[in-house]
Parts: sequence; C-alpha cells; structure tokens
Amino acid sequence: MTSVLEQIIQGVVEDVASREAKVPFQDIKAMSREVTPPRNALEALQQPGCGVIAEIKRASPCQGQIARIDHPAELAQQFEAGGARMIGCQTERRRFMGSLEDLAAVKAAVSVPVMSKDFIVDPYQIHEARYYGADMVPLIVSALDQARLESLLDRIESLGMTALAEVHTPEDASRAIQAGAKVVGVNARNLHSMTMNPSAFGEIAPGLPRDTIRIALSGVRDAKDLRRYASAGADAVVIGESLVTAPEPMTLVRTMVAVGQHPATPTAR
Repeated sequence: MTSVLEQIIQGVVEDVASREAKVPFQDIKAMSREVTPPRNALEALQQPGCGVIAEIKRASPCQGQIARIDHPAELAQQFEAGGARMIGCQTERRRFMGSLEDLAAVKAAVSVPVMSKDFIVDPYQIHEARYYGADMVPLIVSALDQARLESLLDRIESLGMTALAEVHTPEDASRAIQAGAKVVGVNARNLHSMTMNPSAFGEIAPGLPRDTIRIALSGVRDAKDLRRYASAGADAVVIGESLVTAPEPMTLVRTMVAVGQHPATPTAR
C-alpha cells in the first residue's frame, strides 16, 4: 500500500510531465533566470524573535477543503499588514487546491519573501517556482534520496532562493544537514501516514547546528502553540489553517506576531 505522500508525489510527477510537455525544461530554465531576483528569505528569517510565516492554504489531504479563497493576493496583503515575516502559498493542485498562478499573484501583492509550498521532486519545479516568484522552496527530505536532495538544494541556491529542508525525524534532520541545508523545518505531521507528533520539534531542533534556522510546521493554532515552539528554539512557525479560517485574518496574524516578539515569550536562543 502506498503512503499518502507517495500518492501525492505520483500526482505531482504526472502534473509536471503535463506542464513540461507544453513548456520544455530548457525554456522554463531560461525563463527562470530572466525574472526579478528573489527576495532575501534567509535574512527575513534571521530577525529577532519567533516570526510568523502565514500560509495560504485552501485544502489538505486530511480534511479536504478548509477555506474558500477567491482572492489569495488580498489575503496575502492582510497577512503582511498583520506583520507576517513571510507568506507561504500552496501550489500543489490535487490535494491542496493551489496553483502557480496563486503564487504569482501573491508575490506581486506583497513586499515580504514568498515561499512556494509544494512537493518538489524534479529540477523543472524549481525553475518553475522561481519564474512564478518563489523566494523560498521546500524539499521534503524523506521523499528524496540523498543525491537528489543535495542536487535540488544546490539548484535552489544557485537561483538565489533559500531551500527549506522539511524533516520529521532525527534521521531526516541529519540528512538535511549533510546536504548543506541552512534552514530546517520540523513538521509535526508525518506526511506518509498524516499522523501528528507534537513533540517532533522539541526532539529534533536542539540537535541541529547552532547557526541553523529552525522552523516549526503543522499544529500551530494559537499563541500557546507558538510559545511552546519558541521555547524549543523556533525562529519561525508556519500557520495556515487557523489563519485562513479566521474571521479577521490580519488581527490573528498581528496577535501571533506580537506573541513571537514579546520579551516574555521564552526562547532557547
């Protein structure tokens, strides 16, 4: 039986092949080098306190559709106005109902760095993400063998973007550091089984090299969750579902940002 992650990647591979049939690799590669240079995501993540990466997310494999988002650019502007350090934008279409067009619209609407949230398995996707405006691109370590992980990470950085190595276990984290990752995101959700382990960040983050940027993914719903991750050493948290379902997204972002910057919020740094 294939895992949820394997099913998602199978769909991604099919979709990439379809897009590449229309725009060949050499064309998208050339196009990706002609656009405006990326914003400095690494610098944004190195700011003091525990920052908020606000994510535009319509759906998930676990819950199906979460929120109707007709105007992602307007929502991104609310996130930025609330103080989000970065904007994440889902671009996987089958399970998350995202698109590269959403990414382009969001990038044009805000001044902070933007992360393309997708399941990257092919160099084509990296050039595509850059062309549509990505400043940071995630790599799910458990979905890639070591040679492919290192190759894709190098390609991301060669285009001036920042790579986010997404891990769920200490073994993933070791492989990410070996590959040269400067930014590691610990996902509380096991993408193979979709189960949650809220302790994952606390188990993994302390073992990362001191200069590693540490991001917490999944399970951040409120200020209590943000404080818990900050105390374990998180430089930023990704918040999606609670923001896109909030009656006033900008207000909630502002609240979470304030908690992450408050002197009373514990931090391991």
